[in-house]
Amino acid sequence: MPLTAKQLISALSIIAQLCSQTADQVPQNLMISNPETVEAASRTPLAEILQFPPKMDIRPAENQSQTSVTEFLLVGFSVDSTNQTLLFVIGLFVYLLTLAGNLTIITLIRIDQHLQTPMYFLLGNLSFVEICYISTTLPKILWDLLSGDKTISYIGCALQMYFFVTLGSTECVLLSVMAYDRYVALCHPLHYTLLINQTVCRRLLATTWGIGHFNSIVNTAIVFSLHFCHSNEINHFFCDIPPLLRLSCSDIFISQMVTFTISGCVIILPFCLTLLSYVLIVSSVLKICTAHGRIKAFSTCGSHLTVVSIFYGTIIYTYIQPLSTHSIEKDHLISVLYAIITPLLNPLIYSFRNKEMQRALWKALGKSSS
Repeated sequence: MPLTAKQLISALSIIAQLCSQTADQVPQNLMISNPETVEAASRTPLAEILQFPPKMDIRPAENQSQTSVTEFLLVGFSVDSTNQTLLFVIGLFVYLLTLAGNLTIITLIRIDQHLQTPMYFLLGNLSFVEICYISTTLPKILWDLLSGDKTISYIGCALQMYFFVTLGSTECVLLSVMAYDRYVALCHPLHYTLLINQTVCRRLLATTWGIGHFNSIVNTAIVFSLHFCHSNEINHFFCDIPPLLRLSCSDIFISQMVTFTISGCVIILPFCLTLLSYVLIVSSVLKICTAHGRIKAFSTCGSHLTVVSIFYGTIIYTYIQPLSTHSIEKDHLISVLYAIITPLLNPLIYSFRNKEMQRALWKALGKSSS
């Protein structure tokens, strides 16, 4: 109800009496002595003075606990300087050996006409994936060990995880494609050229890269949409999904379920197809009458099965189990196996134990020496 003139005068007189009483109790050094301030106060509208309740700024304050992380600190290799030097030397040797071995495979497949087959075409692409795969993590690890600077930018961490997951997912599917190639070669040799040819291989290869990129895009988007507010220290030696989920201060239940489902499909389905291919291969090999034929067939796939067992076993342990069951020490060891050791084993036990690859290598060495 609007105030009448009489009520307004009565209210003003009461306010004046209260103000005069309060002013007598305030020390002189706290009195407003600035004329500009007094003049500004005198221009305040009466409606704002008499308004009850007073106006309040009800805009939500920014959440002070969620800071903007601009970089992460990789503390997976927090060791003394002597051990850092030793780890650097070992890591550099492993990296150079991995590059040399896989580049040798690619070169031999390119220059030797006898290796221009679908099997070696897939093997050359596996070597290329392994070179890129180890190059996403090990050079940064070596730099951290050499310089002591363990920081990585927010964007750098996202890019490292994106390429690492892309190449790891691509290798998962590619290994199943190679198992299918061996199944067709051993179990359906008369239909091999029809079922496996260059066109089919290129389509299968495009599919593997497409699946790898899709898996990586989804996982990277989910992980880096979370908040990192408590700490920026990643208890790992590179940016990977489990340690980043563990570091986040957001509710990770939905994120963990999504990454578990998508990564599980990308890992488990190729693993099951690979396992099925080898079960069919073994059942077909056991039907071979001669022992020499069995040995030859098993030797063709033995090295492949070794790499597959190490790679799938380690990544299933890492990604297909809840974070609550993870052990940080075991995670570090397992990560070394699938991120560093597997690319090293590819040229050592997958290719150079192959007689055709050995023949091509000695042939190339003989030409270069002559």
